[in-house]
Amino acid sequence: MFKFIKKIIILFVIISILLVLMFRFINPPGTMLMVEQKLSNWSAKQDRVWRDFDAISDNIKIAVIAAEDQNFIHHFGFDVDAIERAITYNENNQTVRGASTITQQVAKNLFLWPSRNFIRKGFELWFTLWIELFWSKERILEVYLNSVEWGEGIFGIDAAAQYYFKTSAKKLTLEQASLLAAILPNPRYLSPIHPNQYVINKAKWIQEQVRNLDKTRYLNKIS
Repeated sequence: MFKFIKKIIILFVIISILLVLMFRFINPPGTMLMVEQKLSNWSAKQDRVWRDFDAISDNIKIAVIAAEDQNFIHHFGFDVDAIERAITYNENNQTVRGASTITQQVAKNLFLWPSRNFIRKGFELWFTLWIELFWSKERILEVYLNSVEWGEGIFGIDAAAQYYFKTSAKKLTLEQASLLAAILPNPRYLSPIHPNQYVINKAKWIQEQVRNLDKTRYLNKIS
C-alpha cells in the first residue's frame, strides 16, 4: 500500500508539472469550471474565444489588476499583506473577504474543482508555485483574462466584451473595463450593464486605483 501511494504521488507530481509547462506554450482549451458546468448540464451553452495578450485592451488588464491583485508584479504567487488584511477583516465582519492573487485564481480555474476545503487549497498552492516558476507575468494575466467566468456560460474577456458591450476585448474602454472588473468574483449575480450601487461604486474605486497605479508604467513591467 505504501509503495502504491508513493507511485501515485510521484505520478501526480510529474503530470502536474508537465501540465503547467505545456500551458506555458499551448493555450488551454478550457477550465475545470467549464468541465464541471458541462457535466452538470451538458446542454448549457458556453461562450469562449481565446485572445492573445496583444489583442486585449490595456484597460481591462489594469482594471482586473487594480480590482483583484495590485501587487501582481511584486509577489511570487501569494500576497502576504492581502492575506493578513483579509484575516483581520474576516475576524471583525460577518462577510468573508478572500485574498487570492491572480496566479492563485489561474491555478484554481485551470486545474481544480470548484469547492472550498483545505485539500483543494493545498493543490491550489502547489499549482500556484509552479505557475509562478515557469510562466511569465504576461502569460499568467493572459490565461487569467481568457479563463475567468464573466457570467453564466461566458468565459474569457472577448466573450464578455461581445456579450455585454457588443465590442471586442481590444476595444474596451476604461469605464467598460472597470464595470467588468467590478462584478468579479460574483459575475452570476452582478451585471456590468445593469449595475447596482455596489458595482457603480466599485467601478469608480477601480478607476481611481488605475490612475494611482499608472497604467502604462505598470503594464510595461509585465511585458
